[in-house]
Amino acid sequence: MLVHREVASQCWKYDLSQDRSLGGNLRVGQPQGSLHRHRSTNLLRPAAAAISVEQDELNTYLPKGDMWSVHKFGGTCMGTPQRIQSVADIVLGDSSERKLVIVSAMSKVTDMMYSLVHKAQSRDDSYTIALEEVFEKHMAAAKDLLDGEDLARFLSQLHSDVSNLRAMLSAIYIAGHATESFSDFVVGHGELWSAQMLSYAIKKSGAPCSWMDTRDVLVVKPSGSNQVDPDYLESEKRLQKWFSRQPAETIIATGFIASTAENIPTTLKRDGSDFSAAIIGSLVRARQVTIWTDVDGIFSADPRKVSEAVILSTLSYQEAWEMSYFGANVLHPRTIIPVMKDNIPIVIRNMFNISAPGTMICKQPANDNGDLDACVKSFATIDNLALVNVEGTGMAGVPGTSSAIFSAVKDVGANVIMISQASSEHSICFAVPEKEVAAVSAALHVRFREALAAGRLSKVEVINGCSILAAVGLRMASTPGVSAILFDALAKANINVRAIAQGCSEYNITVVLKQQDCVRALRAAHSRFFLSKTTLAVAIIGPGLIGGTLLNQLKDQAAVLKENMNIDLRVIGITGSRTMLLSHTGIDLTQWKELLRKEGEPADVANFIRHLSDNHVFPNKVLVDCTADTSVASHYYEWLKKGIHVITPNKKANSGPLDRYLKLRTLQRASYTHYFYEATVGAGLPIISTLRGLLETGDKILRIEGIFSGTLSYIFNNFEGTRTFSNVVAEAKEAGYTEPDPRDDLSGTDVARKVIILARESGLKLELSDIPVKSLVPEALASCSSADEFMQKLPSFDEEWARQRGDAEAAGEVLRYVGVVDAVNKKGQVELRRYKRDHPFAQLCGSDNIIAFTTSRYKEQPLIVRGPGAGAEVTAGGVFCDILRLASYLGAPS
Repeated sequence: MLVHREVASQCWKYDLSQDRSLGGNLRVGQPQGSLHRHRSTNLLRPAAAAISVEQDELNTYLPKGDMWSVHKFGGTCMGTPQRIQSVADIVLGDSSERKLVIVSAMSKVTDMMYSLVHKAQSRDDSYTIALEEVFEKHMAAAKDLLDGEDLARFLSQLHSDVSNLRAMLSAIYIAGHATESFSDFVVGHGELWSAQMLSYAIKKSGAPCSWMDTRDVLVVKPSGSNQVDPDYLESEKRLQKWFSRQPAETIIATGFIASTAENIPTTLKRDGSDFSAAIIGSLVRARQVTIWTDVDGIFSADPRKVSEAVILSTLSYQEAWEMSYFGANVLHPRTIIPVMKDNIPIVIRNMFNISAPGTMICKQPANDNGDLDACVKSFATIDNLALVNVEGTGMAGVPGTSSAIFSAVKDVGANVIMISQASSEHSICFAVPEKEVAAVSAALHVRFREALAAGRLSKVEVINGCSILAAVGLRMASTPGVSAILFDALAKANINVRAIAQGCSEYNITVVLKQQDCVRALRAAHSRFFLSKTTLAVAIIGPGLIGGTLLNQLKDQAAVLKENMNIDLRVIGITGSRTMLLSHTGIDLTQWKELLRKEGEPADVANFIRHLSDNHVFPNKVLVDCTADTSVASHYYEWLKKGIHVITPNKKANSGPLDRYLKLRTLQRASYTHYFYEATVGAGLPIISTLRGLLETGDKILRIEGIFSGTLSYIFNNFEGTRTFSNVVAEAKEAGYTEPDPRDDLSGTDVARKVIILARESGLKLELSDIPVKSLVPEALASCSSADEFMQKLPSFDEEWARQRGDAEAAGEVLRYVGVVDAVNKKGQVELRRYKRDHPFAQLCGSDNIIAFTTSRYKEQPLIVRGPGAGAEVTAGGVFCDILRLASYLGAPS
């Protein structure tokens, strides 16, 4: 004989008289059709003889194995009548032979039920209104979802339950207190109602279905720290008994709730529905457990913080375990345990995007390929932590110190997230939630008062405002170099690590850092391992000739770099002297001029830098200064200190005061913030990099001599035959080779700046004033009030220039304006020189530059670099090369 649960439930009545905390002899009458049949000595006592079940029914076989599929639907999935119907459709669409479906309460209902208990025991009369809201919510859902006899049956049950809850809450209100058992009993109604509604919705489609109150089946025992452990043996027996009475092929079960061995209602604690699904999946040895949620799967990092985060197709049990511990919103931390012992896979899927395959959590297959891209599966973070550092020489070798520390922490109920101890035992540091650190610090000062007074402990230090970043991956243990890559990525993003922990299993590497650096660290680490992109946020000062050309080059090349080199360059700021254009995610470079004109705001360098520095979308930021402004260059040091990389063709910083230059280079060498300035000397020519290559490989610079000015190169390459000097200068000005005032070029100051830059790169500590410069501006014309006046008067000096050219030609020589670094004698100079026609300096054409390096290795025949040394295209190209060099330093493939 099968006994239907509605009939069986009438055999029980509530008896509150045994719970003294609720006022002694309060009694609530027997509800008709009650859903709650717990054989409790305190709460729910039998009113009639136990249900008689035939022996052969009790022995009905409970099948186990792959014929079972287990599904779990959370509160979001059960949030509305339409979603409950969608859940029913998913269950009906599963072709498995047997299905077990675990459901949570409707969205927000669990919080509403906890609030009922809180209000009642606080003697807040509004609990009656709140209970009515719960009733209305479920009644409205049922009317929308069900009809006919099913609707009448559910509403009758709902009325009965709410009436009973009203009496129970009234008792709690009078007593001013609710035991944990009563609280759990009240809260569990949300799951009971959602399970019933889903079972009726499935039956409505003609499919046989039963629903299970898992308090009849799942038995748990308290394990401390607000946790419970399943009693698998007793739970399996009860499941067998339940199935003997209702051997259904589709079972809808309540999540979250369970009973103690004494049949007292309890819960699996917050977010316990996943745990319920895993336990039941283990009891029936299911083929797999599918957790339905509102995301497409488990991400490699929090997608709200890392836009390039990807869905992981698989995770090992251990990886999922670690991720859940470190705050990843994946699963209840204990969900993995029940299925892991039977190798039952868990699949995370999106109920709202069924086409997405989701993420499978399973036993990880062996893989010895040492692929660094795959060894780290995910990154997780925990914020709002404090680091406690206990330090002192008296700790070393003293047994029991660690025990005393963590005993004090335990006494105040604080949760230790991470521990790190130096091998010398000189210090122990650990992370705790920031809200608990004051109590921890006070307890440690009390416990170690004598040790601190005697000097055996030097300090108990608290560092607030910390976060944890954890890299998780099963194959980290067998892959050399993972830690090196992680810390290199953090260092290159200018992130300071405060503490480190790694277990011997090497499933995770945990670092503690400043909370303000956490998102940037997460993005930098994720980018390095997943190679989704090396994303670089670029801000450009000076969108003039060179800056504008650079922006156009970036526009033309951006797609190629992203596809071929995984480099994603985002220009997030452009500023001129009057207006600036800002963006958090990237400016459309196809129309940057129009956007700057239409949407630009008043230029403010401080706000411009703040916009770049405070951007948390991209971990790596670079400022490109395309001006020739001394004021802008004076800020490089503070920008580098902020972790902003600097790239520039502006010569003013490196040729300015020596102490400022040395301070800048010292910072550059001491940090992972980069400062590149290749275009300051030879536009797009590799002059700085060649010089550095020589020095870094141990060569010794003897002399650097070159034609460093594209403008003056053009002038003297064309000053031949019968052409006058003034005509050639006018032609160069018309072609755009000179500055608006040609005296800026003819004065030789620009060449002197390049000489001083190369001299300092070679190790000479010279000031710009130490370089004698032969100016080509006639002394009488230096005081001209304008460039036009200068050009009008320049022809009067053509005869003198013709004489110098004639003297050189008579000797088989040409005139060339050169800069010289004499490293042996530690000096430099800029002057007009004559060279034989077979000399390399005489072979130039156009605006070419040429530089000759005479070194210990290249003593007999200097190393020569030659090529175009002027023009917006080549200068912008040199800056672009520096940007790509920076990207390669930050992890882009070479």
